Amino acid sequence: MTSTAERLPTLFLSHGSPMQAIEPGVAGRTWQALGPSLPTPRAIVIASAHWETALPMATGSAHPQTIHDFGGFPRALYEIRYPAPGAPALAARVTVLLKEAGMTGGIDGTRGLDHGAWVPLRWMYPDARIPVVEIAVQPARGTAHHLALGRALEPLRDEGVLVIGSGHTTHNLRDFMMDRRTGAAAEPAPYAVAFASWVGERLAAHDDDALVSYRELAPDAVRAHPTDEHFLPLFVAYGAGGTASRVEQIVEGYEGRALALHSWMFH
Repeated sequence: MTSTAERLPTLFLSHGSPMQAIEPGVAGRTWQALGPSLPTPRAIVIASAHWETALPMATGSAHPQTIHDFGGFPRALYEIRYPAPGAPALAARVTVLLKEAGMTGGIDGTRGLDHGAWVPLRWMYPDARIPVVEIAVQPARGTAHHLALGRALEPLRDEGVLVIGSGHTTHNLRDFMMDRRTGAAAEPAPYAVAFASWVGERLAAHDDDALVSYRELAPDAVRAHPTDEHFLPLFVAYGAGGTASRVEQIVEGYEGRALALHSWMFH
């Protein structure tokens, strides 16, 4: 495969539980097909819900380690490595773009790739040859900040860089774990369905104001996202996709009753 300077789309992926790394399910099967279907990027910038910072940060390591940021899973999951190279120059480019947008960003030279990054990437690009820079989310700064952060990264699409947000369309782990303990029926919870449908409709309408104010306007928003961090990567991907982007839903599904796996591509 050869890299391309063709304008790339952006992606929001609901990354599911870490078990998606060995049991791909509907999302993983989509990721497997998605990677070869896209122009091959020269590098990837991925915003993960599993890295939270006060200010925007990018990984600057030339050889980022695989972080296993979870517990209680089968041994095989901890043996997985995703040895993609880093891209220190791209990390520096990210900070320049943020500065041009009036945002202060930094570089973490030791941070590796958490499962929000490597779980989907190992299915999209299993040879791990494409350099990866992970960027953090700042939950204390809210949705509008992340939309602006994404918009600052839009020029990367014309530089052969694939921008991805990795989070979740709904993310109530308490409900997810309770359902597993009680053996609740497999049908998705009504609140998860309603929230995911609302998000899809607002994205298709490019209703930025409603999306930014989702906690006040979306149905069952607080139950769908007791905390913001897993929803914020959507704003990064959507913002980087551009205000006139074509919105394409690429995954519709659920893990258990509470975790909507809905994912979108922004052209």
